Amino acid sequence: MTDSSRVEFRIVGGHPALDLVNTVTPRLRGGTPEHDYLTSPAELLAWSRRIELIDTRDHSAIEGTWRSAPELAEKALRATLEIREAAYDVLSGKASGAVVAPDGVKRSLGTALERLMLRWSAASARSMLIPAPETDDPRSQGVADLVVGTSPALLIPDRLVVSAVDLVRTVELRQLRACPVEQGGCGWLFLDRSRNGSRRWCAMEDCGTRAKIRKLGERRRAATVQA
Repeated sequence: MTDSSRVEFRIVGGHPALDLVNTVTPRLRGGTPEHDYLTSPAELLAWSRRIELIDTRDHSAIEGTWRSAPELAEKALRATLEIREAAYDVLSGKASGAVVAPDGVKRSLGTALERLMLRWSAASARSMLIPAPETDDPRSQGVADLVVGTSPALLIPDRLVVSAVDLVRTVELRQLRACPVEQGGCGWLFLDRSRNGSRRWCAMEDCGTRAKIRKLGERRRAATVQA
């Protein structure tokens, strides 16, 4: 997590679906975030390019489509936010350290999965199989490639929901963690791929450092009182 006033915040999830979940802060189950980084189609487009969900050609096609039909841009943003919240509702229940907000309502896992499924079904209808490039490499795999996002207007949410469903199906639960809110973290989800499974914070440079500074201040104040 970074200060909400900064335009660019750290990408720390380790997977596009988690990076999407982490576009609000703090992340509490059932809680209301203080800051949302995706409040406009322009922010969504810039973020998607930044995490390499889309390339330069995709960016141009989407930007042109959204410019000529702003209602489609808003539709894509709404779809993306629905996917974001559904993915968080599904994954946070299994993430080590995820916290439910004191006044939050825990949403149904089944409902969240249904929302993802409906978006995934629509994205699948806009996807296509194309022949894989010819190659003499014996290590090549498959005879066709799956192209997700054939409609520029909804390319971003389509790719995100396919990514989210893939993560829900394949995530190693021992790696799925939340930056510890109760210890001063932001609640963002990430995959701990460290060798010994010891990653604790979304980023040591952000929440981890602030937690250390806070603890140091508490120790100094305690020492002053004792003296």
